[in-house]
Amino acid sequence: MAKTKVEFVCRECGASHHQWAGQCLDCKEWNTLEEIVISQATSSKPESLKDLPASKVQNLTEIKAQNKDRLSTGLSELDRTLGGGLVDGSVVLIGGDPGIGKSTLILQALAKLNSDNTTLYVSGEESAEQVSERAIRLGIKEDILFIGETHLEKIIKLSKDIKPKVIVIDSIQTMVTDLSASAPGSVTQVRDCAAQLTQYAKQTNTILLMIGHVTKGGALAGPRILEHMVDAVLYFEGDAGGRYRIIRAVKNRFGAVNEISVFAMGEKGLQQVSNPSSIFLSNQENPSSGSMVMVTREATRPLLVEIQALVDQSNGTPKRVSVGLDQNRLALQLAILHKHSGIATFDQDVFINVVGGIKVSETASDLVVMLSIVSSLRDKVIPSKWIAFGEVGLTGEVRPVYNAQERLSEAQKQGFELAIIPKGNEPKKSIKGMQVIPVGYLYQAIQYLLENS
Repeated sequence: MAKTKVEFVCRECGASHHQWAGQCLDCKEWNTLEEIVISQATSSKPESLKDLPASKVQNLTEIKAQNKDRLSTGLSELDRTLGGGLVDGSVVLIGGDPGIGKSTLILQALAKLNSDNTTLYVSGEESAEQVSERAIRLGIKEDILFIGETHLEKIIKLSKDIKPKVIVIDSIQTMVTDLSASAPGSVTQVRDCAAQLTQYAKQTNTILLMIGHVTKGGALAGPRILEHMVDAVLYFEGDAGGRYRIIRAVKNRFGAVNEISVFAMGEKGLQQVSNPSSIFLSNQENPSSGSMVMVTREATRPLLVEIQALVDQSNGTPKRVSVGLDQNRLALQLAILHKHSGIATFDQDVFINVVGGIKVSETASDLVVMLSIVSSLRDKVIPSKWIAFGEVGLTGEVRPVYNAQERLSEAQKQGFELAIIPKGNEPKKSIKGMQVIPVGYLYQAIQYLLENS
């Protein structure tokens, strides 16, 4: 009989403790320790990994970089988020809320990949009949290999026999291994299963796609070390009941971080949106006050998004609500408006929203948010063909932002005619069909808005 012992493992960082405590001593998080039973196996290496190729020591200076062709998923939007496609031996973790379309997207990608490569779909949650019905609904006719199994050692043994190019694990929280005696979905089970699958993928140059559950807070369930094991982490954003889905890369060893791809959910699955700027603009024929368009950057892609502001008389303590933007930065913006432009909102409720459900994190949104607030407060309608971007400092100066030329080019393609931008970003050559208004200070932008709108 193998000896067993009890440990307390942090579900955030994976640190082990000999006794329970309210706070993890490593990551300092509270109420994250879980009791697990650990079986001391007699073999130091799992049986399923014993006959894999042995690793060899190499001199770093003698290793020649090989620019291997990436494997396209057949979905250009997904390839963009992955950095151009899938890399041999890479491990990709995909997370999102239940019902948002993770399994649908992976099944559509496998249908494209299966035409030239052997693929294996491993499901620990759905039966073969359920997956088959989804494939029929999506119009997929390719012969994709499927197995409904949760035992990891059996999955790896089968993979070594059929040697698939791509393996999908749906989901990692349902997998169990003989190395751990704890329940499926526990910290040690997820960690040990992910470690064995990653080792198998690296040593056999197999592409591994793992689907992961998320917590109520939107983070991937399981130990935080899971994100450090993989090469790329993709998150689904958007309302599961809505139409549009945004896939964001929060980690990518083979491409840009924060790159996004946009899909629309339809009867035939997820459809690619080649021009995402169009869905983030309301295109109202009769624009109203408090609305203005900005050009933001998501990694390598410029996007036009509409910022809406609603300023109303407060009946008590003024409310400050920001959806899609940083709540703390809104307080800074209101203070700058009062200090350097004489526009007070201490008796007003201020609500800010980014249309389309996208999240804007860059400081280039400062100028357009402030102009939208002034527009709503003074009931000045901003023309629908105006855009703005720029960071506003605490002293009231409008600071330049990066990639201004690409932002202006994107706005020109979408038919915008006037841009209020930082003076430091003023283009050297005039832009055909667009008037550029460079401003050095916030009050200059507000003055232009009030006089010309």
